[in-house]
Amino acid sequence: MDESAENGYFKGRGAQINPHNKFVNNVYLKEHAEGIDEWEEADKKTSFIFEKSKTIVNKVASPDVGMAYSLNPYQGCEHGCTYCYARNAHQYWGYSAGLDFERKIVVKTEAPQLFKKFLEKKDWDAATISLSGNTDCYQPAERKFKITRQLLEIALAYRQPIGMITKNALILRDIDILTEMAKLNLCMVYVSINSLNEQLRQKMEPRTTTAKQRLKVVEELTKAGIPVGVMVAPLVPGLSDHEIPAVLKAVANAGARRARYTIVRLNGAVGELFEDWLRKNFPDRFDKVWNAIKSCHGGNVNDSRFGERMKGDGNIAKIISESFKLHCRLNNLNLEEIKLDHTLFKIPRAQMSLF
Repeated sequence: MDESAENGYFKGRGAQINPHNKFVNNVYLKEHAEGIDEWEEADKKTSFIFEKSKTIVNKVASPDVGMAYSLNPYQGCEHGCTYCYARNAHQYWGYSAGLDFERKIVVKTEAPQLFKKFLEKKDWDAATISLSGNTDCYQPAERKFKITRQLLEIALAYRQPIGMITKNALILRDIDILTEMAKLNLCMVYVSINSLNEQLRQKMEPRTTTAKQRLKVVEELTKAGIPVGVMVAPLVPGLSDHEIPAVLKAVANAGARRARYTIVRLNGAVGELFEDWLRKNFPDRFDKVWNAIKSCHGGNVNDSRFGERMKGDGNIAKIISESFKLHCRLNNLNLEEIKLDHTLFKIPRAQMSLF
């Protein structure tokens, strides 16, 4: 997808600004007009930063995110979703949560080796590990680096249960491994679909797979015997919440067995980014949408309270909750829990011979 700045708007990017990183003292500015073209040409390209991490699996302390451990082979994400909570984490790497998050992708090249090392800990109990708990493990960089595929190969060899969430059709590349894992009840995939409106997707999630393609992903994974759920997240009140009936009907018809949702919350730097994006793309609806978001979070655009932050409270949040439950019921979603098998875990003999 080509990126250009027409009338001050970067097509193909979600964030339209690069707010200052609160952890960094220095700020880069354009002081000489003659250098602007070179600056913008170099800055708009996606670049990869190769990081040598010490660990790759993180224990999740938050009790309301539905995962105990997460594994993220990439930090930053070229998908460019304007609402992404992971944008804030990019500041810890020294970058902005805005355009930097989409343009400067941290690649953890040693993730496979670190994953093996983690799985071979004496006290590891084979709890489900989620790919990805932060940024999408099937973002465009994966096509080039193939780290996620290596991680799945390791998980299959060790019989390690894996949960996944993605909004990219690239996951179908690995359907061979996922099928083998599913036969052993070792994997569960969630596909993120929060709207069927292609015009909205192009603005809000500019470099993601279309909703039509995501429904195809649900269908293909289901046909392969892989249990699939859908995350209708985040719902933006006043912008996409009215699509709940259509989205749930479509995903159920495609074969999804479960569905969950969250209401958008704009924590940290994401609030400034989303406000700027909303003003530029929906100026006539800005007040309605912005106030609706605030009504779901006690008058703010973010609520950090566990148990409340994902689903919100207030009248609008209650209407969304009731609508979601109703249409899940009408479409026979969430009729059963999907529990992965943690009893098959073992360290391959080839690995044990090293000790």
